[in-house]
Amino acid sequence: MSKRALISVSKKDGILDLAKSLDELGVEILSTGGTYKLLCDNSIKAIKVSDITGFPEILDGRVKTLHPKIHGGLLAIRDDENHMKQLNENGIEPIDIVAVNLYPFKETILKDDVMLEDAIENIDIGGPSMIRAAAKNYKYVTVLVDPSDYTKVIEEIKEYGNTKEETRFYLAMKAFGHTASYDSLIYNYLLDKNGVEFPDTITLSYEKSQDMRYGENPHQKAAFYKNSLKSFGISECIKLHGKELSFNNINDANAAIELLKEFDVPAAVAIKHTNPCGVAVADNIYDAFKKAYECDPVSIFGGIVAFNRTLDKRTAEELSKIFLEIIIAPDFEEDALNILEKKKNVRILKLKDGYVKEYDVKKVEGGILVQEKDEVDLYEDKLKVVTKNAPDEKEFKDLRFAWKVVKHVKSNAIVLAKDGATVGIGAGQVNRIWPTQQSIKQAGEKAKGSVLASDAFFPFSDVVEAAAKAGVASIIQPGGSKNDEASIDAADKAGISMVFTGIRHFKH
Repeated sequence: MSKRALISVSKKDGILDLAKSLDELGVEILSTGGTYKLLCDNSIKAIKVSDITGFPEILDGRVKTLHPKIHGGLLAIRDDENHMKQLNENGIEPIDIVAVNLYPFKETILKDDVMLEDAIENIDIGGPSMIRAAAKNYKYVTVLVDPSDYTKVIEEIKEYGNTKEETRFYLAMKAFGHTASYDSLIYNYLLDKNGVEFPDTITLSYEKSQDMRYGENPHQKAAFYKNSLKSFGISECIKLHGKELSFNNINDANAAIELLKEFDVPAAVAIKHTNPCGVAVADNIYDAFKKAYECDPVSIFGGIVAFNRTLDKRTAEELSKIFLEIIIAPDFEEDALNILEKKKNVRILKLKDGYVKEYDVKKVEGGILVQEKDEVDLYEDKLKVVTKNAPDEKEFKDLRFAWKVVKHVKSNAIVLAKDGATVGIGAGQVNRIWPTQQSIKQAGEKAKGSVLASDAFFPFSDVVEAAAKAGVASIIQPGGSKNDEASIDAADKAGISMVFTGIRHFKH
């Protein structure tokens, strides 16, 4: 039978309804601070915790509930005669229900002007202690950290006089998850303040955003989780139209957004299965899209297109002519939205500005690999022309563009570009000559006068020889192979200019 509850919450959602229902059921309510005042102001009977402990709140409220008369009441095993004897000897009554949520540490550290002292003061001590004590003793104590569970608990008490043990066990699980996430936010905040990049232990806190219909394939279960502290990128997009995003939609859209961030000028990015299939820059996004589309009008079917400028009516009319899964832009003209929304199934996402430094995490069996994200572009002062011929101004512009794109193509990666647009993309092959041949075949006649970017160095001269045969004018690659001279000699022989970057862009 539930006889006594302790209620102390920072977030007051639903708490008055819970307390009122418990009061009506004859449950005695203990409370503290602002929660106690709120209950009294709403004519709900409550007893101050300090009246139970016989000890006042001290240290500006830092110590309120850390007392044997609270934690003894929470942790006593009710079927243990010795435990109950000790409670009686010390004037302690059992506590059957705990409704607690924690100081707003997350909300505090999200403030732009937050000081370390303010963050520290918003680290809850008593709250997690009570939650963990109640959760540990779930066989006898109901612990509530989520307002969405209040109704179920009241319904069970009304029907059975207490909550069911299976319910208490479930709530205990949620409680430990709640405190684990809370501690993770504190830990990661302090890691950042100490400038620690790769600590001895890593704790990650993510909150479920949605259950997916399935994962990469229909037989795989899946869910989408967002960073508990800050949402950004695909996690922060606003869906304006269309069905819910699938697992593959989110993964592909993320790839599109990551590539889109490379450009300050108007750009259009087309993605298929996380690989670019067409990328272009221009004076406006209409021209950028037309150029990107022409790179690969076959692969773009059923793909994702992203823009870094407001989507206008003229561009929307072009997009409406083909089947696309997702269209992403920072904003949409009303006429453009009206055109695109006629397509029932296309997902339209509004991309919000913002950047948060984050690490790249790859899951392997039994562990994770963690690294800085590959956010390096080019060190202009370290670019080295290694051939007799040097690229002209136009070729250098295309080389820089192609280098931005090849960083986002699965290795081994080759990109051909011309006039600010990709004309051929070779991705994900097990050697470097195959993606070269693939990109040249895709480019066709457009390969003549184009530039070639490679994500890694050439172990042989075969790529340069194939590029020369196709009419490629200039090459950009990391350099660093023991066989660099062979590639340089082949380029000089063909009259091709070649630039070494000293930077590799593997993407596995």
